[in-house]
Amino acid sequence: MSISQGSLFEQSPAQPRLVRREAITDEGLKHFQDAYPGQSISKKDLFYYVYGILHSEDYRQRYADTLRKELPRIPRVKTYEAFKAFSDAGRRLGEMHVHFDTQPIYEGVKVDTGNTRPSPEDYRVTQMKYGKGKDKTVLHYNDRITVTGIPLEAYEYVVNGKPALDWVVERQCVKTDKASGIVNDANDWAIETMNNPRYPLELFLRVITVSLETMKIVKSLPALEILDT
Repeated sequence: MSISQGSLFEQSPAQPRLVRREAITDEGLKHFQDAYPGQSISKKDLFYYVYGILHSEDYRQRYADTLRKELPRIPRVKTYEAFKAFSDAGRRLGEMHVHFDTQPIYEGVKVDTGNTRPSPEDYRVTQMKYGKGKDKTVLHYNDRITVTGIPLEAYEYVVNGKPALDWVVERQCVKTDKASGIVNDANDWAIETMNNPRYPLELFLRVITVSLETMKIVKSLPALEILDT
């Protein structure tokens, strides 16, 4: 069974206001409620169940070929207990991933600032780089600041084929678009929008937390035992 993700907000032409429309149909909800008689399952429970299932390593491996060709199909697991475990995990993952930039800063690394107290200007980033020989336990944030002791397990959390931390390294930089000549400067966003010149560095440290916690939850998911054949 295939299910659309979440809820949609649309602006009605006849009535200029936001209208909430559920992307999970009543039929889709009933399909899962029928599998677990006597249990209370809401559309929100089902949404987070889907999010949890999509993080299951068993699911990704079992349906790897299909997932390359079409939209994911969401199976019903054999027991309500398993359904709830996936839903609860999906809820924790969803909350963390939506609010990724407010997660706790990971404190298990050493941030070397050259034994000086950095000024706001010292947090300016141009292009972060990993250590010599692509040593990913080390990050050269800029010429003044180096992060060491990055746990390699954090790179296990992959988003769209790439570790989440790599996305931060690639996007939090100063880059000129070749076609338009527009300069995308992460420092401008940090200062003007976030009011925090340390934002790019702190984001990297927060995403370490997100990555480790994500993998902790993923590895605690139950085995994928499917009710549907």
